[in-house]
Amino acid sequence: MVHKVLFWSGFGVAVRLWQLGIEMRPMFNKESLWVYPVYATIGGSFGYWLQGVEHRQFKILADRRDRLLEKRRRNAEREGAEDATA
Repeated sequence: MVHKVLFWSGFGVAVRLWQLGIEMRPMFNKESLWVYPVYATIGGSFGYWLQGVEHRQFKILADRRDRLLEKRRRNAEREGAEDATA
């Protein structure tokens, strides 16, 4: 989980550097150094949210898989019971 948050934090800083490059402004101006942690926090927050989305999706998929496997098991037992009586 931490690696995704760190990646997106770095991505936020990279976006800031890209923005300054497009504007052709100095990258590390003393008056604007406080903005880098803001961009890193925004990126990290997005990464944290994305990790939660991924976790919920994996949980839904695992539950769905378990239900399907249970249904297949019940069908196989029912077919086995029908074959035994016939």
